[in-house]
Amino acid sequence: MTAEEFIRSLPTRIDPEIIEKKKSTFYFDLSGEGGGQLCLILNNGEVEVLEGPQEYHNCEVRADAGDFMRVVRGELNPMMALLTGRLKVNNQKELLKYAKIFGLTR
Repeated sequence: MTAEEFIRSLPTRIDPEIIEKKKSTFYFDLSGEGGGQLCLILNNGEVEVLEGPQEYHNCEVRADAGDFMRVVRGELNPMMALLTGRLKVNNQKELLKYAKIFGLTR
């Protein structure tokens, strides 16, 4: 599974009840093979993935698509990826709130 496929699969993976009454937008800018520029929008139990950046996002995640998937699969420690600059997140607090819901932590 590529990083783009993973993000596009999130609407079917996220339980709507868990994100009921929650709103947030995440922009993923993942370079390299299997990457892309995608926005994940959570809006009161609904999840949508759109192409490219949207006008506003709460959190921006930048990484090489391969490194991103290594974090997703548990092969690369997320904290180490952040500290070494392999994963750049402009609002870590927002991402941490949803990391488990997205399947980014085990």
